[in-house]
Amino acid sequence: MTLAVYVIIYAAALVFLIASVVRAVRYARLPLHLRWELYPVPHEEPERVKHGGSYFEKVDWWEKPTHFNWWGEVKFMTPEMLFLKGLWEFNRSLWFRSFPFHFGLYLVLATIGLLIASVLIGTSALHACYMLTGIAGAALTVAGALGLLLRRLTDPNLKNGTTPADIFNLVFFVVVFGLLAAGYLTAGASFPGMLVLVHGLLTFNVSVDIPLVLAAGLVLGALLAAYIPLTHMSHFIAKYFTYHSIRWDDAPNRGDVRLARRIAANLTYRPTWAAPHIGADGKKTWAEIATTNPASGTKK
Repeated sequence: MTLAVYVIIYAAALVFLIASVVRAVRYARLPLHLRWELYPVPHEEPERVKHGGSYFEKVDWWEKPTHFNWWGEVKFMTPEMLFLKGLWEFNRSLWFRSFPFHFGLYLVLATIGLLIASVLIGTSALHACYMLTGIAGAALTVAGALGLLLRRLTDPNLKNGTTPADIFNLVFFVVVFGLLAAGYLTAGASFPGMLVLVHGLLTFNVSVDIPLVLAAGLVLGALLAAYIPLTHMSHFIAKYFTYHSIRWDDAPNRGDVRLARRIAANLTYRPTWAAPHIGADGKKTWAEIATTNPASGTKK
């Protein structure tokens, strides 16, 4: 059984990695997005961020160099990624369910990292740390998943957009982390501990005896990890592109050949937008629509 658990974990990790890379590449190759041009943008110069300005305020801005403020993006993204700052500000009732779920997953990832680090450096000094992060992570993830599940089943605003897959995904998380917690807590004195288990996994030592319930949790956890990037739960990848390629893309076009090609490609698309005043009937190209006066139907 131990050999089967190891093989499934390694295979799932490989699927997760490949699927994540493939999805990221697909996002990167999508057509150039229409710019939002909503300021301030965090990578602007700090003095302009304060009043919501941009480099367009400069006289003859196209003749002057632009300065990309990486630190501004880091300061914005860190609380957004770790604490779901945007959700706290705009949908606080949902934050109380979503934050425990996501932060619990972060703690679980931290636990895996601590366990691997403990094996690699040959110490158990981090035992208290990975015990704390592991228990807290599993508890928060289950509590958050149950909260989100209840919200989806009872909130009319979410029920209309809730699919069977959404329910399945949340139940999947509850089952996985419930089994992992139950498996660890009921392992008994014969179980050598998680540190020995991780060491066995890294060295492929199949002599480690894994309790049945814990083995079931590990297998389902591995399958969950492989499943995530194949679904819309891969928004952890999409979020980067949402911010950097859509919300914050304000790079000036100064003879950029690659950018010019992408713009030219966009102009050949034949949109089918529903708004009748646009005239996007699927026959006209974007270039034709953009150069036509919708009021008169004549080209500019």
